[in-house]
Formats: sequence, structure tokens, C-alpha cells
Amino acid sequence: MNSARSKLLVSMSKIKKSFGKVEVLKGVDFDIRSNEIVGLIGDNGAGKSTLIKILTGVHRPDGGEIYYKGERITIHSVDRSRELGIETVYQERALSEQQTLWRNIFMGRELTGRLGFIRIKKQREETDRILRDQMGFTSEAISTDSIVQFLSGGEKQGVAIGRALFFNAELIILDEPTMGLSIAETKKALDFVRNIKEQGKSAIFISHNIYYVYPVADRFVILDRGNVAGEFNKKDISQDELVERMVLLAKTGSMK
Repeated sequence: MNSARSKLLVSMSKIKKSFGKVEVLKGVDFDIRSNEIVGLIGDNGAGKSTLIKILTGVHRPDGGEIYYKGERITIHSVDRSRELGIETVYQERALSEQQTLWRNIFMGRELTGRLGFIRIKKQREETDRILRDQMGFTSEAISTDSIVQFLSGGEKQGVAIGRALFFNAELIILDEPTMGLSIAETKKALDFVRNIKEQGKSAIFISHNIYYVYPVADRFVILDRGNVAGEFNKKDISQDELVERMVLLAKTGSMK
């Protein structure tokens, strides 16, 4: 086992994927360390979604290898990805707007007793704990019986992230989590993203907007037309410098 790879949470090596004659990923290397937030940045068509769908078992790669905690694995389904501790929070958040918070947290993964009966009281207690301890909701206006449709966009993101944390996700994938949110809602959503790291977990923040990713990410990986165009640690590059590199990439096809 490669000793450097064994220290990573996830390591994707030389990942390739084509759809028909279109080569979407051309041998991408992508790593995530434990307790790290990685900003995966790129324009539409860069390959971000395809790379993540391979990691979450939606697509199978045409080539390359995936390692999880140092062990080579095959992710053949979404269920397998979840078994490993990988959860995705999508733009639409996959929440049932007409249902209560506690029903949303456990929807499809209800807590049951020995005889198979759903433990409603336990689910409500755990939802309250998630709201107060993991998500930091202190207002009495939000409770386990709050209906999701009346929450703000940022709060809905918090619910989806809290659900992932409850089910022991080691890696949470955030697909454009600030899309369509107001400035105030975006700030709230970014606070929930920071909370992922405070909980000792890792996240991939997918976006094409550097201004939202930069405040919360530790490292940035830029995809461009199926290749990694650049990779930067936050401590080594300012937000303005990163924007300049992205503009240069758009104009010339290179970040140098």
C-alpha cells in the first residue's frame, strides 16, 4: 500500500469516463484528506458532476482506481457509497417540503425496534439533538415539528447536512449548495459547511463561484474540460489571485 495514499480519506487516480465519443474525464487525480474541505471548481462541462457521480456510485469509471482509507475499492452503487460513509447534498436538497423536520431527517432510513416498528419518539429526540447540537439551531421558532417549506434556503441546507452527519458520513458532497440563495441565506449555508469540519468530517464543495467557496475551503481543485487545470492550498493563494488564475484559464486554457 502506498503510504501517502493510506493517509488520505479518498484517492481517485487516473479516472477516465466517456459518454459515446465524448471524453468527459481524461485521467483525473483527485484526493480528499480527513477533516478537510475541498473546493471543486470549474465551469459547466468541466467534468465536476461526472467525477462526483463516479465517487457516489452513479457512474462507473472507464479507467482508473479509487482508494478509500488506503484500500482499493469499487463503488458499484449509491448504497455502496453510503456504506462507506459518503453522502451527497444536492442543489434541490432532496427534502420533502410538506413534511416535518423529524420526518425528513429519517425519511427512507427510519429507526426501528426489534419487531420492526418505527421508533417515532426516538426519531423526534434525535432530530432535536441534531438541531441543537450539530446544526446550532437555538431559536424556539424551529422545532422537530417545523414544516420544511417554511425554512429559509440556508436552513434547508443545514437540515440536509445534519441528516448526513447523523448517518455517520465521513465525506459530505455539496453540489452547488449556495445556488439560488440570498446573501443572508448563503451566509447561513456557509456556516453549516464550516460545521462539517468542526464535526471532524470532510466535504467536497462543488461550485463555479469562487467567492462562495473560498471562505470555507482548505484547498481548491480546478477542473477544465476533463482535466485538472490547477490545485492550490488556501494558505498559498489569495481569493483575488485565484480569480485571476480562473480568468486566465478561461482566456488561454492554462492557469500559468
